This record gives sequence, C-alpha cells and structure tokens, in this order.
Amino acid sequence: MLNKNQTLGLAALGASVMAALPVWAQEATAEVVEVAAGPIKNPDVAAMAGMVNKGDTTWMLISSALVLLMSIPALALFYGGLVRTKNMLSVLMQVFMIVSIAAIIWVTYGYSLAFTSGGPFIGGLSKMFLSGVNAGTYAATFSNNVYIPEYAFVIFQMTFACITPALIVGAFAERVKFWPLMVFTVLWLTVVYFPMAHMVWYWAGPDFLPDLPGDYGLLWGWGALDFAGGTVVHINAGIAGLIGCLVIGPRLGHLKEAMPPHSLTMTMIGASLLWVGWFGFNAGSNLEANGLAALAFINTFVATAAAALSWSIVEQIRHGRPSLLGAVTGAVAGLVAITPASGFASPMGSIVLGLAVSPICYIFVSTVKSALKYDDSLDVFGVHCVGGIVGAIGTGILADPALGGQGFFDYTVFPAVAGTFDMGAQVITQIKAVLVTLAWSGIGSFILFKVIDMTMGLRPSADAERQGLDQTEHGESAYNY
Repeated sequence: MLNKNQTLGLAALGASVMAALPVWAQEATAEVVEVAAGPIKNPDVAAMAGMVNKGDTTWMLISSALVLLMSIPALALFYGGLVRTKNMLSVLMQVFMIVSIAAIIWVTYGYSLAFTSGGPFIGGLSKMFLSGVNAGTYAATFSNNVYIPEYAFVIFQMTFACITPALIVGAFAERVKFWPLMVFTVLWLTVVYFPMAHMVWYWAGPDFLPDLPGDYGLLWGWGALDFAGGTVVHINAGIAGLIGCLVIGPRLGHLKEAMPPHSLTMTMIGASLLWVGWFGFNAGSNLEANGLAALAFINTFVATAAAALSWSIVEQIRHGRPSLLGAVTGAVAGLVAITPASGFASPMGSIVLGLAVSPICYIFVSTVKSALKYDDSLDVFGVHCVGGIVGAIGTGILADPALGGQGFFDYTVFPAVAGTFDMGAQVITQIKAVLVTLAWSGIGSFILFKVIDMTMGLRPSADAERQGLDQTEHGESAYNY
C-alpha cells in the first residue's frame, strides 16, 4: 500500500520522464496520468505545487547562470590567454559556439536521453523536444516530497552539457579546424556525454525508488558517489582531450619552439571567474537551498584555496619561486578534485584533498607529459582527468562519517534514512566508476576523432597553422596594432 506522501508524489510524476537525480512529473492537466506504478486518477496538482519552494527555485536559476558563466566568458578567457596571440579568437569562437550548439542539442534530445527511464546505459526519447515539459511539471530533489520546477532542472543540467565538451578543446588548441570540431561536439555529446550523465545521475528519485528499485543508471546502481560531475564532466572530458591531442598530433614546433601564454592577465581573470561560477556548479548540484548546499559551497571554497597554495609551494620547492600560472592551474585542479566530493566531504577533508591534488597534477603536467612527449596544449588531461580521478577516489574516503563526511542515504526505504558506510567498499566502487568513464569516453572519443579525421580532416594545413587560426579559420585578429 502507498502512504499518503507516496501517492502525492506518484500522482504528478510520469514513468517516461523520471530522471537521474530527479523524478519527472507528467502534465498536470491530465485526467489520468500514466506512471510506472500504474495509472493515477485526478492528480492533486495543488499539493504537488505546494512541495516547491521558491527559494530552491531561485537558487537553481542563479546556479545555472553561474555555471554558464564558467563557460562563457570564464573558460574561454582562461584558455584564450594561454594560447599564442594568433590563435586567441579561435579558442574564444570554439568555446562560444560549443556552448551554443550544446544548448540546442540538449533541449532537442539530450535531456531526454540523459534523464528519462530507458535502461542502465541510456534513457529514451519520451522527452524529445521537451515533450511534456511545462511550467507545471516538476523534478525531485534529494529530499522526499521536495521538488523544483522541471524547467529549472532542465536549464541547470543544460549548462553542464555546454561546458563539458568545451573543456576538451584545450588539449589540442591551436591546431584544429572549426567545423570538424563542431561536428565532433554533436557526436560526442550524443554517444559519450549523454550516456555518461544517465549512468551516473539518473535514478527514480527519493519518492519513487522504494517502488521502482531498478530504475536507475548503471553507476548510480553501483552506489558510485559523484556529487557534481567528477566522472561525468572532468574525467570524461579529460580523457577525450588526451585522445584528441594524440590523434591530431603535436603542434608545429612542439618541444622545439617556445610557446608561452600570450596573456596571463586574461588567464587569471578566466580562472577567477571559474572559481566564482563553480559555486553554482557544486553547490547548485544539491538542487535545494539548504545546509548541504552551504556545505558544498564552503568545500568548494577551501579546497580550491588549498590547491592554489599547494601548487605554489611545489613550484617554490622545484623552481625557487611560485608563478601566477601555477597558482591558477592549482586552483582549477582543486575545483576539479572537490567537484565529486563537494556534498560529501567535510571542510577539513576538502582542504586535505586540495593540498593533495596539486602535487599529483603537477607531476602529470610536467614530468609525465615531458617523458611521453604528448602535446596536451593546455593540460586538459593533466588537470581535469587526473584531478577528477583524485577527487572521485578521494570521495570514497572523505564521505566517511568517521572523517566528518556525510555518508549516504538509503533511498530504497521511505522516507530515506542514513545508510551504513563502508570506506573500503566505497573506494572500490569509485575506482570502478573511474574505469568505466575512462573506457567509455576513451574508446568512444577515439572512434569519433578517427572517423571525422578520415572524412573531414581535423587539422588545418601547415601553412594555416603557422599563420594562426584566427585569420585562416575566421578572418579576424584578436588585436590590431
């Protein structure tokens, strides 16, 4: 028998649209709403609307704007400042247009594939073109009987789909053609990102899971913890970037010519905006404006500060002086590492994670990259993939309540209760999630890069590369002297 709260939850939610962190409600005007548990007559729309808090809705819309800020202008300026003058505009254009294309794809079919019921690897097309989504449909949060407008969740997750492929371009900046890259973006989102988002974040929601215990993505079912995208965003994009730079090959003059950043001022501005926007990325992933959102916020703050400090200390020991480039790179590494742990770790645990991630990433962007001689232009693999791995595995440790972490909740009972935490088992689960992400994105990205390279060609001519992509791809210059 369903209790009263479950009945109210089921009445507004449709089986074809139940999402991965949220559960989607069917249209409120229907006389009979079909849900996975069967038809529910005369849904109590007023009761459903009463479970929506305006503060939560406001926070989610603000968080969405902050995550968009991370892409444009933050990531664009961060990457743009790191390349040579002749390629500045090409990077800005790539990031700007990837955001634009990803947004269109998301509302066309991406949201449906990522956040509807279908199977452990991918959802369905029941929400294609946002069918059934309107101002009166709702998405569940992590709390029983607490919802936000479905549009707010669609918008929030759309910003994640926009920034993830944009991260990839830094790995092969200064040597990729524009339109083949845009085609890659469309295909990569479809066959790599949407399935990963579904596998990690799709579930029936706290009100439905007791009645639909098998309705979730593969990694969610394993119990993998990823609060805001360590696997879905950073490892996913980082390994794709490494594959891309290997397929395309190194820049002309790699290891022979100096290729210093043309504007560390812009890079610092971009990194600072990333830090600010990341509060929406991590704290917004709580889906509610409450104490856990505040925890994710402070964890994001202190882990980033610790990582920036840690990188500067490493440089002081290694080179006798710290650099601005090192400090902002360390800050980004800290942001990446804390992302999966932001809602699970304690502030002190977050500081430890930030202090630990920078030396590890430093080894990869200096020693490992030099030894293997791959040309990851802006260290996408060394910072995002490696930092994401450190954070994902570290989440299994720092989430332990014995270390001040939040543990996890057992949503198979109603209402949800705190579950028993096993650190060893959780770390193994986290490692499995990392390996699945590396394999899925690595293999998928390799196939896509090779197919596009053989059909359209990914790399410009040597003459075009020497002249710079600003002029040869877009007919513009960043600066007029």
